[in-house]
Amino acid sequence: MDGWRVITAPQMRAARALLGIDQKRLAELSGLSLPTIQRMEASEGVIRGNVDSLMKLVAAIETGGVELIGEGAASAGGGRGVRLRERAAPAGGDR
Repeated sequence: MDGWRVITAPQMRAARALLGIDQKRLAELSGLSLPTIQRMEASEGVIRGNVDSLMKLVAAIETGGVELIGEGAASAGGGRGVRLRERAAPAGGDR
């Protein structure tokens, strides 16, 4: 892993889905406990935790082949990928 990366709970869930693994398997691959993985996924926004645990999580995801793309960043790889578009406000007010 080259440098520090932040990860959000939605990114974590999406990465796990792309890898086709459950929370237990992600815990095994990252060397973290299942309750830690569950707590991280249940959080909102950027995952908080000690740096060592976050680095283990990101390393496991990236080793599995998932590239984490930061807000506004371009993908470094040339392969296929997915990302959420910025949500636009609905036209004409609340509907």
